[in-house]
Amino acid sequence: MEIGSFTFLSPEDFSFNNNYNSDFSWFLDMETGFNGNTKKRGRKDFEESLVSEKSGFGDILSSILMLDEEAKQEQYQWVTNSDQDRAFFQANYKGNVQEMNGYFENQFSEMNQLDNSSNKRARKSGSPAAAATVSAGSDNVGPSQSGSGSGQQRRLWVKDRSKDWWTKCNHPDFPDEEFKRAFRMSKATFNMVCEELEPAVMKKNTMLRDAIPVRQRVAVCIWRLATGEPLRMVSKRFGLGISTCHKLVLEVCAAIKTVLMPKFVQWPDESKMKSIKQAFESAAGIPNVGGSMYTTHVPIIAPKVSVAAYFNKKHTERNQKNSYSITLQGVVDQTGAFTDICIGWPGSMSDDQILEKSAFHQRATRGHLKDVCVVGNKGYPLMDWVLVPYSHQNLTWAQHAFNEKIGEIEKVAKEAFARLKGRWSCLQKRTEVKLQELPIVLGACCVLHNICEMRNEVMDPELKFELFDDDVIPDNNIRSMASAQARDHIAHNLLHHGLGGRGTSSTAFL
Repeated sequence: MEIGSFTFLSPEDFSFNNNYNSDFSWFLDMETGFNGNTKKRGRKDFEESLVSEKSGFGDILSSILMLDEEAKQEQYQWVTNSDQDRAFFQANYKGNVQEMNGYFENQFSEMNQLDNSSNKRARKSGSPAAAATVSAGSDNVGPSQSGSGSGQQRRLWVKDRSKDWWTKCNHPDFPDEEFKRAFRMSKATFNMVCEELEPAVMKKNTMLRDAIPVRQRVAVCIWRLATGEPLRMVSKRFGLGISTCHKLVLEVCAAIKTVLMPKFVQWPDESKMKSIKQAFESAAGIPNVGGSMYTTHVPIIAPKVSVAAYFNKKHTERNQKNSYSITLQGVVDQTGAFTDICIGWPGSMSDDQILEKSAFHQRATRGHLKDVCVVGNKGYPLMDWVLVPYSHQNLTWAQHAFNEKIGEIEKVAKEAFARLKGRWSCLQKRTEVKLQELPIVLGACCVLHNICEMRNEVMDPELKFELFDDDVIPDNNIRSMASAQARDHIAHNLLHHGLGGRGTSSTAFL
């Protein structure tokens, strides 16, 4: 029912005493105009008509006042009824809420009692299966509950993802050859890596869900580095979310850099350096060689900032497509294991510029490399501690012999980088990792490469990768005259002591 609004006239509006003359003249004109009677009435007739008019106005006024009073009564009654209805509904709502709260409290108390009783039975029986909390985990669609203790259980709805592939690979009966084909390392090496990283990557269970096991965390990272597959494929393989897989890769790579890099990537001490020198000298006849150096490029997506700095001119000219990269410089020993790495400089820089920016160059210039030199290709300058081949034309027999022997040492580093990229396919193509996070991933690949090399993990020949890094001869390729004389002396000894040449004695060239 709607109540319309209108204006009630007040009694003052109808006051006869105050407006006597005006009201009388108004009614008199009406009576004269409508009746058309122009005769003068007598005084008696006039008084009688005046009395009758007064009584008529009083009746009208009383009727209007009664209507006004009735309307006010109806409005008051409607407001009163509305207040009563509102109070009734509020009381009913409070009662329903109290009943629902009591119902849920009873349900939760029953669930806690059942959980406590099952835990007690499990402790008595000593069976791990009986002690496990009934949970759908992160694999099933539906309410999953986990956690320990006697607190209130929470439920979480998660997406159903299959973990069959990882469960099969993690089984003890899974063939070692297939495991190595998937993760580029044997089960024994994988178990060693998991044991080393367990304190750094292990997470605790929460009330919402159980934590991902350490082995699965490490497997997600290694499989991603080994195959270079996009994150959506990693998600399907391991039954985890895409963002979770991306987070695990970065976390495990950071743990590898923090925990394993100091153990497996370090400059040799005196005793180990002595063995490295002997190995290189026995293979190539060049003394005091403590390592072989090489620089490779890793393709990246064009960055949003400083695009020109990461532009790789040589790769662009070869592939006829704009290429962007960051660099990885490394020094390896006679086995191909890294002893020093420098990661992250833009791809537009040459090899000699990257060397000057590296920490290895700073250590060498401070005199930390005593009686030790590293061998590099033509892209590096000749220095007191860097030995490079002759790059000019019209070489002598001695210089040819020197280039052949030093090329054997160069080949050690180049083949090590080829195995690095072949074993970890994520380095062969542009990845989804951000530019600022990529050095951590590259460092993890170098550490895992060293672990595989030290444990004699043979790489599948199908994974062989050909490097396409161009050597750019620096403008000032001879930085020290003393080093130039030392190189000439080494070349002379190689030729005249029967250590130079291919398959023939050096005396045949005299």
